Parts: sequence; C-alpha cells; structure tokens
Amino acid sequence: MEYVYAAMLLHSAEKEIDEDGVNAVLTAAGVDVDGARVKALVASLGSVDIGEAMATAVAAPVAASAAPAASGGGGDEAAAEEAEEEAEDDAAGFEGLGSLFG
Repeated sequence: MEYVYAAMLLHSAEKEIDEDGVNAVLTAAGVDVDGARVKALVASLGSVDIGEAMATAVAAPVAASAAPAASGGGGDEAAAEEAEEEAEDDAAGFEGLGSLFG
C-alpha cells in the first residue's frame, strides 16, 4: 500500500510519478524500497489518469450504498429515510478524504 500512497502523494504534489520520485517518498517515510515493485508500479500507472481514478474510487462507495435504497420498491418510508441517512454519513466521510488530494 505504501507504494500506491507514494504515487498518490506525488500526484497530489503535481510531480511526475517516476521511479526516482517514488523511491524518494518511500525512503523519506522509512520504508525499505523494493526496486522491482517500484518499477512495476510506475509502469502500471503510465496509462492511468490518477485524478479520474481517485474521483471514481471515492464516488463508487456512495453510489453503491444509495442503490439499495433506490431499489426498495415501495418499502417502508422509515427504512428509506434510514438508508438515505446512512448514504449521507458515508458521503461525509469521503468528503474528508477527498480534501486530502486536492
């Protein structure tokens, strides 16, 4: 996970995600760096739009929790309100995480 976090940190700082950058972040964090893992990470992120991937990852849990409430099909109003409140609580938690990345 540290390797992915290093890439996300570089992205957030608007730095190029390359082997040297990932190595520097991991070394500064006190992680024993595995060069093969760094190389694989950088290669796999070459064609990924990280900003879009992060936005999709943050939105996916909120959308997934809202789906059962929408498919209830005329159930009890109290249950629908409870599901809506849970979805709002989940969204609030992800708002805080989103602020970490810009």
